[in-house]
Amino acid sequence: MDIFFQQIINGLVLGSMYALVALGYTMVYGIINLINFAHGEVLMVGALTSWTVVTALADSGLPGWVLLLIALPCAIAVCAALNFTIEKLAYRPLRNAPRLAPLITAMGMSLLLQTLAMIIWKPNPKPFPLLLPTDPIDLGGAVISVTQILILVTTGIILLALLWLVNKTKLGRAMRATAENPRVASLMGVRPDMVISATFIIGAALAAIAGLMWALNYGTVQHSMGFLPGLKAFTAAVMGGIGNLTGAMVGGILLGLIEAIGAGYLGDLTGGVLGSHYADIFAFIALILVLTLRPSGLLGERVADRA
Repeated sequence: MDIFFQQIINGLVLGSMYALVALGYTMVYGIINLINFAHGEVLMVGALTSWTVVTALADSGLPGWVLLLIALPCAIAVCAALNFTIEKLAYRPLRNAPRLAPLITAMGMSLLLQTLAMIIWKPNPKPFPLLLPTDPIDLGGAVISVTQILILVTTGIILLALLWLVNKTKLGRAMRATAENPRVASLMGVRPDMVISATFIIGAALAAIAGLMWALNYGTVQHSMGFLPGLKAFTAAVMGGIGNLTGAMVGGILLGLIEAIGAGYLGDLTGGVLGSHYADIFAFIALILVLTLRPSGLLGERVADRA
C-alpha cells in the first residue's frame, strides 16, 4: 500500500508538469486550431536558460530559493520572446494556408530549436544544482520533497489564474471572441494578431515554469529533454479535450497517474518481462482508449472554456 501511495504522489507531480505544458498546447489550439509541436522545445529552452542563470550565480553565495526566483523570470522572458518570434515569423504567414503547412512548419521548428540548443549549450547532459531542501517529508509511509510540493502548489495556482484570466478579464474575453470568429472579433474592436501573440507568450511562460520544475525534480537538463514531455503533454491535452483548459489539466494529471502507477506495477503485471522504463506504453494505450470511446476527449471541447 505504501508503494501505491508513493506512486500516487509521483503521478500527481508528473501530471502537474504535463498539465502546465498541455495548457500551452490547448490555449494555442483554442485560438487558431494549430498544434505547436515546438512547444516541448520551449520547455527545454526554459530549463537550459534557468541552468545558465543558476550556474552563473552559483558562487554568489545567494540562497537557493533566491536563485530560483532570479532564474524563473529570466527563463520566462527568454521563452516568451522565443515563442513570440516563432509565431510571428513561422506561423503567422501560414495562418490561411492549408492545415498541413503549419503542421510541418511546427515540426521543423522543433528540430531547429533542438539543433540551436545543442550548438549553444552543447549536447552533453548537465546536472542541475539543488536549490531547495532535499530532506523528504514523511506522509505515513510515502514521502514527498519540498520541490514536489512546490510543483503541486504552483500548478494549482496557475490553473486558477488562467481560468480567471480567460473568464473574467478583457484579454480573456478577446481570446474567447477570437477563438469563436477572428474576423467578427476584429469588427468588434478586438485585434486578433495581438490576442494570438499574447496567447503564445502566456503558453511560453507556462512552458518555462514547467521546464524549471522538470529540471528541479529530475536534476538534469539537455537539448533533447523537451521532446518526450511535449509529446506526453500533447497526449494529455487530447485526452482531456483539446481546446478546454480544465480538460488539459485533468488530462495531464490523469496521464501522470497512469504512467506512475503503471511504472510501479509493470514488472509484477508482466512477470518481470517489462520493467518500469516501459511505462510510456500506458500513456498511449490510455490515449487510444479515450479516443476510441470518446473522440472529443474526456471533457469534450467546450467553446466557452476555450482560450
